[in-house]
Amino acid sequence: MRFQFKRHYTIEEARRLLPKLRQWVAELKGLRARVSQLEKQIEHILAAGHDAGGQSVTELIRSLGAMKKLLQNFQQREIQLKDLERGLVDFPAILGGREVFLCWEEDEDDIEYWHDLETGYAGREKLPEA
Repeated sequence: MRFQFKRHYTIEEARRLLPKLRQWVAELKGLRARVSQLEKQIEHILAAGHDAGGQSVTELIRSLGAMKKLLQNFQQREIQLKDLERGLVDFPAILGGREVFLCWEEDEDDIEYWHDLETGYAGREKLPEA
Protein backbone atom coordinates (compact mmCIF):
# COMPACT_ATOMS: atom_id res chain seq x y z
CA MET A 1 0.00 0.00 0.00
CA ARG A 2 1.32 3.44 -0.94
CA PHE A 3 0.94 6.28 1.53
CA GLN A 4 0.98 10.03 0.95
CA PHE A 5 3.12 10.76 4.04
CA LYS A 6 6.48 9.30 5.09
CA ARG A 7 5.90 9.93 8.79
CA HIS A 8 2.91 8.56 10.70
CA TYR A 9 2.14 9.27 14.35
CA THR A 10 0.65 7.01 16.94
CA ILE A 11 -1.85 8.69 19.23
CA GLU A 12 0.73 8.53 22.05
CA GLU A 13 3.44 10.18 19.90
CA ALA A 14 1.09 12.96 18.88
CA ARG A 15 -0.01 13.50 22.49
CA ARG A 16 3.61 13.86 23.62
CA LEU A 17 4.01 16.74 21.16
CA LEU A 18 1.01 18.72 22.48
CA PRO A 19 2.99 20.86 24.97
CA LYS A 20 5.38 21.93 22.18
CA LEU A 21 2.49 22.53 19.77
CA ARG A 22 0.70 24.74 22.27
CA GLN A 23 3.88 26.80 22.66
CA TRP A 24 4.51 27.04 18.90
CA VAL A 25 0.92 28.03 18.12
CA ALA A 26 0.96 30.72 20.83
CA GLU A 27 4.27 32.09 19.55
CA LEU A 28 3.01 32.10 15.96
CA LYS A 29 -0.14 33.97 16.96
CA GLY A 30 1.91 36.59 18.79
CA LEU A 31 4.27 37.00 15.86
CA ARG A 32 1.40 37.23 13.38
CA ALA A 33 -0.18 40.00 15.45
CA ARG A 34 3.16 41.84 15.59
CA VAL A 35 3.66 41.48 11.83
CA SER A 36 0.18 42.90 11.22
CA GLN A 37 0.92 45.85 13.51
CA LEU A 38 4.27 46.52 11.82
CA GLU A 39 2.73 46.33 8.35
CA LYS A 40 0.20 49.00 9.34
CA GLN A 41 2.99 51.22 10.71
CA ILE A 42 4.95 50.85 7.48
CA GLU A 43 1.83 51.60 5.38
CA HIS A 44 1.34 54.88 7.32
CA ILE A 45 4.99 55.82 6.83
CA LEU A 46 4.76 55.14 3.08
CA ALA A 47 1.39 56.90 2.76
CA ALA A 48 2.97 60.00 4.31
CA GLY A 49 5.62 59.89 1.59
CA HIS A 50 8.50 58.89 3.85
CA ASP A 51 11.18 56.21 3.47
CA ALA A 52 10.02 52.98 5.11
CA GLY A 53 13.46 51.72 6.11
CA GLY A 54 14.62 51.55 9.69
CA GLN A 55 13.49 49.82 12.84
CA SER A 56 9.96 48.90 11.71
CA VAL A 57 11.21 47.13 8.59
CA THR A 58 14.01 45.42 10.52
CA GLU A 59 11.58 44.17 13.15
CA LEU A 60 9.14 43.03 10.46
CA ILE A 61 11.87 40.98 8.78
CA ARG A 62 12.94 39.48 12.12
CA SER A 63 9.35 38.59 12.99
CA LEU A 64 8.77 36.96 9.60
CA GLY A 65 12.00 35.01 10.03
CA ALA A 66 10.91 33.81 13.48
CA MET A 67 7.56 32.72 12.01
CA LYS A 68 9.33 30.80 9.26
CA LYS A 69 11.54 29.04 11.82
CA LEU A 70 8.51 28.01 13.90
CA LEU A 71 6.65 26.78 10.82
CA GLN A 72 9.67 24.64 9.93
CA ASN A 73 9.11 22.76 13.22
CA PHE A 74 5.77 21.59 11.80
CA GLN A 75 7.13 20.92 8.31
CA GLN A 76 10.11 18.86 9.52
CA ARG A 77 7.74 16.63 11.48
CA GLU A 78 5.13 16.43 8.66
CA ILE A 79 2.57 17.93 11.04
CA GLN A 80 0.09 20.22 9.32
CA LEU A 81 -1.00 23.52 10.82
CA LYS A 82 -4.38 23.88 9.12
CA ASP A 83 -5.73 27.02 10.83
CA LEU A 84 -3.57 29.21 13.06
CA GLU A 85 -6.52 31.20 14.42
CA ARG A 86 -8.12 28.04 15.80
CA GLY A 87 -4.83 26.28 16.48
CA LEU A 88 -5.99 23.42 14.24
CA VAL A 89 -3.32 20.78 13.68
CA ASP A 90 -3.35 17.47 11.80
CA PHE A 91 -0.95 14.55 12.34
CA PRO A 92 -0.61 11.89 9.64
CA ALA A 93 -1.48 8.51 11.14
CA ILE A 94 -2.53 4.99 10.25
CA LEU A 95 -5.88 3.96 11.68
CA GLY A 96 -7.41 0.61 10.75
CA GLY A 97 -4.85 0.24 7.97
CA ARG A 98 -5.89 3.57 6.39
CA GLU A 99 -3.88 6.77 6.21
CA VAL A 100 -5.78 9.45 8.12
CA PHE A 101 -5.15 12.59 10.15
CA LEU A 102 -5.29 12.74 13.92
CA CYS A 103 -6.95 16.10 14.49
CA TRP A 104 -6.39 18.51 17.39
CA GLU A 105 -7.53 22.04 18.15
CA GLU A 106 -5.74 24.35 20.57
CA ASP A 107 -8.67 24.53 22.99
CA GLU A 108 -8.88 20.73 23.29
CA ASP A 109 -7.10 19.06 26.20
CA ASP A 110 -6.25 15.92 24.26
CA ILE A 111 -6.25 14.39 20.79
CA GLU A 112 -9.65 12.77 20.54
CA TYR A 113 -10.55 13.03 16.85
CA TRP A 114 -9.47 11.84 13.43
CA HIS A 115 -10.60 12.38 9.84
CA ASP A 116 -9.86 11.07 6.35
CA LEU A 117 -7.26 12.95 4.35
CA GLU A 118 -9.94 14.19 1.93
CA THR A 119 -12.79 15.10 4.28
CA GLY A 120 -10.98 17.56 6.51
CA TYR A 121 -12.39 19.03 9.69
CA ALA A 122 -16.00 18.52 8.59
CA GLY A 123 -15.40 14.76 8.61
CA ARG A 124 -13.99 14.58 12.14
CA GLU A 125 -14.88 11.48 14.13
CA LYS A 126 -14.14 10.42 17.69
CA LEU A 127 -11.14 8.13 18.02
CA PRO A 128 -12.07 4.58 18.98
CA GLU A 129 -11.57 3.73 22.65
CA ALA A 130 -8.28 1.94 23.25
